[in-house]
Amino acid sequence: MLLIIFGSLVLVLLFAPRRQPLSYHNFADRRALFGVPNFLDVVSNLAFLIAGILGLKFCLQNRPGNLRNAWVVLFAGIALVSFGSAYYHLHPTNETLLWDRLPMTIGFMGLFIALLGEYINERLSVLLVPALILGSASVIYWHLFDDLRFYIWVQLIPLLTIPVIITLYRPRYLHQWLLLAALGMYALAKISELYDAGIFILSRGFISGHTIKHLISAIGCMFIVIMLQERKLLETPDPISYNSESERLKLC
Repeated sequence: MLLIIFGSLVLVLLFAPRRQPLSYHNFADRRALFGVPNFLDVVSNLAFLIAGILGLKFCLQNRPGNLRNAWVVLFAGIALVSFGSAYYHLHPTNETLLWDRLPMTIGFMGLFIALLGEYINERLSVLLVPALILGSASVIYWHLFDDLRFYIWVQLIPLLTIPVIITLYRPRYLHQWLLLAALGMYALAKISELYDAGIFILSRGFISGHTIKHLISAIGCMFIVIMLQERKLLETPDPISYNSESERLKLC
């Protein structure tokens, strides 16, 4: 895990500073409705609000393990993305994009610490506040110096962590496959974002790739909510009682 975390940082730093292309703000669907510019890109953020509220409600009414604070931070970040992204899409610029990316890093860091704590050691939950500071600093650094490298790294960490941590460490809960499903939805969302204009043309102006990105990403967030709602601790047999039972069966 240390190799993944710090190796990815070194890899990102090997590249030259990456500026935010101003063309990023030229979304395909610019239609206004009810006086709201870029209507579908704005209102589709309601999906994040729904997923965030459902996740927060579950975490506050139940106890999803000893990493509840990290899960609460994740869903708080998801809910805040709804407001930050809607604000950005009303008037897409680098200045408004700051308020879209800040809550995103909050969610990413909450997920990262939750996974580290549940799969490796619960004491790693002490890293939650430093991780939130690091995530926020990556966005502020981009905003001040127009360099995306640290922000890209902060996004990469939890996404790289999910498959690696599931492969290397034994799960404590059932339904962990939903984490991979959420990762898959995020990958689909990034593809939809990349083909924003193409999807808009193929759908004959019905919906754009960026709007679909919002909806698919929110579905991925809902997979995590469902995972927490449905999962149960895996029962591991006690070695002493298991061996005693085995000996008894042999004697019989």
